Amino acid sequence: MADKVGRYQAEDIQVLEGLEAVRRRPGMYVGGTDIKALHHLIYEVVDNSIDEALAGVADEIKVTIHADNSVSVEDNGRGIPVGKHPTKKKSALEVVMTVLHAGGKFDGGGYKVSGGLHGVGVSAVNALSEWCEVTVKRSGKYHFQRYERGIPQEPVKSYGKLKAKDTGNKTVFKFDPEIFKGEESYKFSTLVQRFREMAFVTRGVKIKLIDERDDREMNFYFEGGIKSFVRHINRNRKTLHKIVHQEKEVQGMVIDAAIQYTNAFSESIYAFANTINTIDGGTHLTGLRSAITRTVNDFARKNKILKDNDPNFTGDDTREGLTAIISVKIPDPQFESQTKVKLMNTEVQTATQQVVADAFSTFMEENPGSAKTIISKCLTSSRARAAARQARDLVIRKSALESMTLPGKLADCSERNPENSELYIVEGDSAGGSAKQGRDRHFQAILQLRGKILNTERARLDKILSNNEVKALISALGVGIGETFDVSGLRYGRVIIMTDADVDGSHIRTLLLTFFFRYMQPLIDEGHLFIAQPPLYLISYKKKKTYVYTEDEKEKLIKSFGKDVTGVHIQRYKGLGEMNPDQLWDTTMDPDTRTLLAVRIEDAAEADRTFDMLMGASVPPRKRFIQTHARDVRNLDV
Repeated sequence: MADKVGRYQAEDIQVLEGLEAVRRRPGMYVGGTDIKALHHLIYEVVDNSIDEALAGVADEIKVTIHADNSVSVEDNGRGIPVGKHPTKKKSALEVVMTVLHAGGKFDGGGYKVSGGLHGVGVSAVNALSEWCEVTVKRSGKYHFQRYERGIPQEPVKSYGKLKAKDTGNKTVFKFDPEIFKGEESYKFSTLVQRFREMAFVTRGVKIKLIDERDDREMNFYFEGGIKSFVRHINRNRKTLHKIVHQEKEVQGMVIDAAIQYTNAFSESIYAFANTINTIDGGTHLTGLRSAITRTVNDFARKNKILKDNDPNFTGDDTREGLTAIISVKIPDPQFESQTKVKLMNTEVQTATQQVVADAFSTFMEENPGSAKTIISKCLTSSRARAAARQARDLVIRKSALESMTLPGKLADCSERNPENSELYIVEGDSAGGSAKQGRDRHFQAILQLRGKILNTERARLDKILSNNEVKALISALGVGIGETFDVSGLRYGRVIIMTDADVDGSHIRTLLLTFFFRYMQPLIDEGHLFIAQPPLYLISYKKKKTYVYTEDEKEKLIKSFGKDVTGVHIQRYKGLGEMNPDQLWDTTMDPDTRTLLAVRIEDAAEADRTFDMLMGASVPPRKRFIQTHARDVRNLDV
C-alpha cells in the first residue's frame, strides 16, 4: 500500500521559507485570487493607516489607483519604525514587510485598538505583488525599500531632510499577474463603498480616493460618525423617530450604536469591529439584536400593550423596518479568519447588550410617542408574520401533496443531485416553450412564470405568499421561506434568471433579484444565483451568421467587414421566444458556449439602498435616478 501512494520520508517534509507560503496558498491570507481578493490587497494596506487614525496619530489617508493598475496608499501617521530590530538584526521596516506574524499589534504597546491582529496583512500584500515600494517619513528623514515578489532588492536607505512633525507611510504596490490571472481590475465603485463605510465608523478621518485611469476622485469625511451612516441609509425612507445613538466605553471596549425605525418591511443592520465590516456579524451583532428585542418586549409589557396571554415579540417582529449600525473598538479582536468577516469575542456580546439596552430603554421612556409608534410597528409585523406562517404552511402542505414540492409550472430534470442540476426561471409562453424544447432534460429544469411577480420591496411576507408566481418559485426551489428557510434544501445548484432583452425583461429580472435579495439572500451569498446572457443581435454577412451579446461587439464586428456592408443583415432579439429552441440552446443554455453572470453582493449597505431606491415606495429618489441616467440608455425596446 505504501508503494502505491509514494514515498513519505523526513526529507519529504517541506518548510516554506519567508513569504513563499503566502504565494503558494493566497486563499489563506487574502481569501483567494479573484477580484474580491484583489480589492482585499488594498484593504489590508488601508487598514494599517486606519489603525494609525484609531491610535489618534493620523487624520488623512490618500489612496490612488495609477494608470498601470498599481496602487499607492499614503497616510500622515507615525511611519513604520526603521531602526534595527533587536533579534532579526535588520531594519524593522524590512521585518514588517517580509516576515509573517510581525507587527506592533500583539502586546498593545503600539496600538490600543487595531483592525490588524495577525501581523500578516501588509507582508501578504508584499508577497502577492509583482513589486512593492515603501517610503517612510520618520525621524526627520525619508526611508525607502523596494521589493519584488516579497524579496527586498536593497537594504533600507535613508535620505533627505524633513521637519520632525512630518511623518507617515507611503506604500505603492502592483498585484502579481502570476497570482491574479484574471482580466478584471480594481472597481472604483467597490472602493467607494468600502471607504465611505470606513469614514463613517472612523469619525473625523479624511479619506481621498483617486483613480488616474479615468480621472475620478472622491473624498470622504463624516463628523457625525455612524449617525450620519444611518441617515445615509434611510434618506429615501420614511423614518418613525429620531436616531437613537450611544457611544460608551465598557471595560476598555468602545461600543458605538445607532438605531432608527422606518416604514420599510426589511431590516438594515450592519456590524463593524475596529472599523472592519464584519459581514457575517458575530458577538457584537448578537448583542445588539438581543438588546433591541428585550427592550421592546419589556416596554410593551410594562405599559400593558402586550397582555398577559400575549406571546412576546420575536426578533423578526422587532427588527422589521429597523436600521442599525453597531461599531465596536476593542483591544484584542478575535476574528473567525484572516479576512475578518465575523467577530468571536464573547465579552463583546455582554457589553453591547448592556450599552444598547440602556440607551434604547431610556429613549423609549423619555419619548413615549415614538415608543408607541415602534411598538405599533412591531404589533403589525407580528400579526402579519402569523398570517405569513399560516400561508407558508399552506404553500408547503399543498406543495407536498403535489408530488414532493413540484409545481405544475415546473418542467423538471431527471438529475437528482443538486450540484449537477440547474433551474432556469423564464417568463411567458413563447420563451418557456423555446426553453423547454431547447434544454438538456437530463440536468436543466424550466420554471415558467406567467407575468410579473409581486414587488416584494413593498409588501410583507403574508401578502407575498398569496402571489401564485412566488408560491411556484418557493415550491420549485425547495428551501422554504421566512423562519423555515434552509439553503441546504436547495434542489438546484444553479438558479438562472433568463428574461427577454427589453424593458419588461429587465423589470422582471429586477423583481426577481429584489425577492432573492430580501428573502433568500443566502442563495446569492453561496453563489447559487446567476443571470443568463442571451444575444442581442444575430448578424448575417456573406452566408456567415454571428451572435453578438453587446453593442460594442456589434460595432466591432461590423467594422471588421470594412466598407462593404451592403450585405449585412442585423436582427435584434427583443424576446427569447424570437429564437427557435436550437438557437436558444446554442447561445444561452449550452454550458460549453453560454455566458452566465454570477450575482454577487459586494456591499450589502449599498445593495440595500439601491433596491430601496429602485423598488421602494418613495418616488422622488427613483425619478432622480431615471433623470440622471436617461442619456445612458441604449436600445430601449427598439
